[in-house]
Amino acid sequence: MSCGEPHETDCSEVLDHLYEFLDREMPEGDCTKFEVHFEECSPCLEKYGLEQAVKKLVKRCCGQDDVPTDLRSKVMGRIDLIRAGEAVPDQDVTVQETDRSATAAE
Repeated sequence: MSCGEPHETDCSEVLDHLYEFLDREMPEGDCTKFEVHFEECSPCLEKYGLEQAVKKLVKRCCGQDDVPTDLRSKVMGRIDLIRAGEAVPDQDVTVQETDRSATAAE
């Protein structure tokens, strides 16, 4: 997505790293660049606002649920693989957990 206007930080870069910005997982200098971009670019600001609202809603509705340690480890492992640019297996982590829970209950 691009608004068609020239910016110091391109819209595609902002949108590719939007969750890192939302989660404050980027250097302060990059956060500042993104904040400047949002002041200049209403389509990106709108997308940021939408994603921020969804994040707050999920936190409010699901923030009290405990995550199984092994599921958390698998998800974090996949995130590490993606960040490193490595191939990620096609398995669905949540399906494996559901299968284990059902087997344990039997």
